[in-house]
Amino acid sequence: MRILFLGTPDFASTHLEYLIENDFNVVAVISQPDKPKGRGKKISFTPVKEIALKYNIPVFQPKSLSKEGLKIIEEFKPDVGVVVAYGKLLKPPFLDALEFFNVHASLLPKYRGAAPIQRALENGEKVTGITIFKIGEGMDNGPIALKGKVNIGNFETFGELYLKLLNVGKKLLVEFLKNYPLSLAPQEGEVSFAPKISKEDLVLDFSKHFCKVKDKIRAYDPLPGVRVDFNGNFVKLFGVVDCIKENTKEYGKVVAVDKEGALISCEGGYVKVKYIQFPGKKKMTFYDAKNGGLIKEGEYFGG
Repeated sequence: MRILFLGTPDFASTHLEYLIENDFNVVAVISQPDKPKGRGKKISFTPVKEIALKYNIPVFQPKSLSKEGLKIIEEFKPDVGVVVAYGKLLKPPFLDALEFFNVHASLLPKYRGAAPIQRALENGEKVTGITIFKIGEGMDNGPIALKGKVNIGNFETFGELYLKLLNVGKKLLVEFLKNYPLSLAPQEGEVSFAPKISKEDLVLDFSKHFCKVKDKIRAYDPLPGVRVDFNGNFVKLFGVVDCIKENTKEYGKVVAVDKEGALISCEGGYVKVKYIQFPGKKKMTFYDAKNGGLIKEGEYFGG
């Protein structure tokens, strides 16, 4: 079976390499254009492009799939297209030229869109997973080939859940391709969406319920980190280790700091957070920040 692979970031590159290591015939790869990174704005290859070059697989970065993409299909004559976090919606006539299947990091129809892992965590979900579905013209609404469920721990971070979903996703993709074509089932159940992360999404508000605060912090841990005002500057917080239900009257107050972290008041209780990152500095424990005179008990977050 001849496979055309479309993807861009690390999540996609891991799937691509896993297919190659399991002797699947990836005949060509399509990725988004390379972008400048870092202070020097040096052009960096996409992670998927790096894997394609590593294994000498032809890789293309077309600006238009409707023109250049169709030529790639005509030249390499793939039997199926696999899409993992490519970054753009596929549209006719390119979409009509081949069957394309997407590996999506949610249990569709929940969390259709660009940021399903973060949104699931932010909303306090207990279960998520991977869905492989046939791409249609709508937003992640095509019929389903396979699903794999993943349980979410109470304090599990984006980084931890990402790795779990990555492991399930690559194995489910191999299962799908080994049994292709599979019978497809329509999406059923509650539809929800996972829009792209904005800067406003990263702002933390300690006047929210303590469970919401806990979920917001872990949804963006370790990257990019939630932001909250502290003495006129935005700092980032990471590593929620506990939360306590209690009647509280003050929000954002640093009630206590020990080696486990800082206890901070919220609506309905407290969260205990281990790490803080000040502007221009590396992430450090609250305990070290307190000992260094950067923060003290009785101070407030949030202005």
